[in-house]
Amino acid sequence: MNGKACYLTIATAVGVAATLALSPLDAQRSYPSRCGSGIPATEPAGYIPLPRGNVFCPLIADPKAARSFASYLREQSDSAGTTSPLNLASVGVGDEFGLGRWSRTRSGDGVQISLTAGVFAQFDLGTKSYDLLNADYMVGLPVTIRSGWFSTRLRIYHQSSHLGDDFLLREPPARRNRENLSFESAEWILSADAGALRAYAGGEYLFNRSPQDLERYVAHGGVELRPEFRVISLGALGGFRLVAATDLKASQEHDWKPSVSARAGFEYDRAGNAELPGRRWGIFFEFYTGPSPYGQFFREDVRHIGAGIHFGGV
Repeated sequence: MNGKACYLTIATAVGVAATLALSPLDAQRSYPSRCGSGIPATEPAGYIPLPRGNVFCPLIADPKAARSFASYLREQSDSAGTTSPLNLASVGVGDEFGLGRWSRTRSGDGVQISLTAGVFAQFDLGTKSYDLLNADYMVGLPVTIRSGWFSTRLRIYHQSSHLGDDFLLREPPARRNRENLSFESAEWILSADAGALRAYAGGEYLFNRSPQDLERYVAHGGVELRPEFRVISLGALGGFRLVAATDLKASQEHDWKPSVSARAGFEYDRAGNAELPGRRWGIFFEFYTGPSPYGQFFREDVRHIGAGIHFGGV
């Protein structure tokens, strides 16, 4: 699949969702409360300093979304010397801090600037000391905008990646040669809501990159399903709803070979009439195939399945 085909496929998905989202019924619904933005329903219009939540809802299946999680993964890599599957613990600690939001009369609409940061690490559970394999560090400054069913995120972010010391000691020289992967990226994502369905698409441009031969362009898109009804209701305490999502990325670095990340499971949140929305958390089954999302191994292909607990924003 070439670059133009990737962009066309992702843009078509957003276009279909956008068309569905134009119905009068959907225009009256509270999209942020359904998709998990964490914005209080009673928030007044105007400028809100240090706001809760965000007008752009987090991406459920993006491996590098700013959230905290702990997952068990059974992974197979195409690298030399790794014919047997690995048992991995994948751990992330990330969050988003709202700096300011300018909202309109409808709660959840507006423009917001935030600060995001996270670290994502993988540990080999098949070793006595649970060796650290890789750690990715990210920090970003996103500007997000929402108007009804439409939202967008423009973000500048930095990523740097590092191999674990125990991994460096145990691996043969051919695999432990460290690549100083580090870059800044300018990202733009467009998102459209249509009832329980969400579709998004966009891309990235990498600059200040190392190694210097790292290609610049990335296409990114996906779809999410988050029905309003709860499959397990706990009354005034809220309950669990079924959530499913697929995230696709294709980069010039990998000749536009797509990576597929999918998550499905149950997400807990408070009752819809809660004055202050609480943090959402969920138990998800996970699947991934394609170029590795782990920075130091970005030249390898991996496949994994697993399950984990994920904590979303407020």
